[in-house]
Amino acid sequence: MSKLKVRDLMTTQVVTLQPTDTIKKATIKFAIDNISGAPVVDNRNHLLGIVSENDILRILYTYQLKLDKENRGSMMLSYAMDNSDEGDDELKKISEEISNMAIGDIMIRTVLTTSPDALIMEVLKSMIEMDVNRVPVVEKGVVIGIISRADIVFALYKKKV
Repeated sequence: MSKLKVRDLMTTQVVTLQPTDTIKKATIKFAIDNISGAPVVDNRNHLLGIVSENDILRILYTYQLKLDKENRGSMMLSYAMDNSDEGDDELKKISEEISNMAIGDIMIRTVLTTSPDALIMEVLKSMIEMDVNRVPVVEKGVVIGIISRADIVFALYKKKV
């Protein structure tokens, strides 16, 4: 594995988001594609940032802290964000605000990237040191793939089966 390059393990069918996409759209994409984060790109697939479940959960947690300070007793996680029939108007308002928030407003703009010719072990070292789960693979500013911890773990067994 020490001589493997990123191109040997990277995923080339990359699920991406646009900065104008909403948190709701990102959450649906994450669920459908069974991923926990995605690069944010412009119309030419140039990398602008990255967003993960943690970024979305951080927003949710921030709103919950505000509710706690107001002693409302309301809990964001007990409210189905797609259910407009539930009675709590404050939670309904917060839910809409979170759901419609643009990914460009919450994405991380400073992103660890790699090239397809980088050695896997070098990238893995950076991922561990920086506590990063996925690294966009970029050539000339354009996202051409992504390498995740899951890709690396899967590679441990792929050729042994």
